[in-house]
Amino acid sequence: MADNANSKRILLVNDMAGYGKVALAAMIPILSSAHHQVFNLPTALVSNTLDYGTFDILETTGYMRGAMDAWEKLGFEFDAVATGFLVSEEQTKLVADFCRARHETGATVFVDPIMGDEGALYNGVTEATVGFMREMCGSADVVMPNFTEAAFLTGLFRERTVPGARCLTHSEAEELVAGMHGLGAAKVIVTSCAVDGEHTTLVSEGAGSELVVLPYDEVPVRFPGTGDIFSAVLIADMLGGAGLVESTRRAMDVVRDLLVRCEHNEDKFKGIPIELYLDRIAEVGHA
Repeated sequence: MADNANSKRILLVNDMAGYGKVALAAMIPILSSAHHQVFNLPTALVSNTLDYGTFDILETTGYMRGAMDAWEKLGFEFDAVATGFLVSEEQTKLVADFCRARHETGATVFVDPIMGDEGALYNGVTEATVGFMREMCGSADVVMPNFTEAAFLTGLFRERTVPGARCLTHSEAEELVAGMHGLGAAKVIVTSCAVDGEHTTLVSEGAGSELVVLPYDEVPVRFPGTGDIFSAVLIADMLGGAGLVESTRRAMDVVRDLLVRCEHNEDKFKGIPIELYLDRIAEVGHA
């Protein structure tokens, strides 16, 4: 958690769900409760989480371009920019250009390249989108793809991302992370990666540094928004002065703690009711 001296101005570029604790609705409470100043640039307005099967989405690319222009004229500055769900090729290129410009002015850029999972890209994500996301990784201080996204970004081990495929060896995990650094990413975290028979998160402080492999026991329950919770805790801690590995480990512990606490919730589609657990999020790993 940041004290007043470490409080940072954070811009979140992500979607906003009207019903459900995902994306901005999950990240803003966590970062605000950590005493950071949080601003947002919605990439889409979504009626509810997609898990319900029926939903409506309003893409906001035109609004985003106008907001960026207004902020430029007003001289608004941010200490950090964190990107998440982007809905189109046009929007991905727009955000990639924005992140590059902000990075050049000294902002810390966190990129969660939300594109796919379990061996496949999400509907509407094209190879051109993947290309723009690669470009965005080149401006990232921290990039945090899941295994599928890292495979598509690097072109490595795509056949190993499908459920039931053979897991990576340690040397193959090192090759995957090196591929992410090769795109220009300074620090790399790869989530949901099976290595030597274990569920792991991969952490690398920089090209050529020793790969840190953090194993975990999977909780057999699914909630939307857990990746957003992971990102928010990690960002809050790193901007508050914690190291990459320490922040990653605590973010993993927070997600696991919340999954266990909420595993019997009747309506899992709306995500974890984050406001009920802000005190607990602050406590995990700090006892």
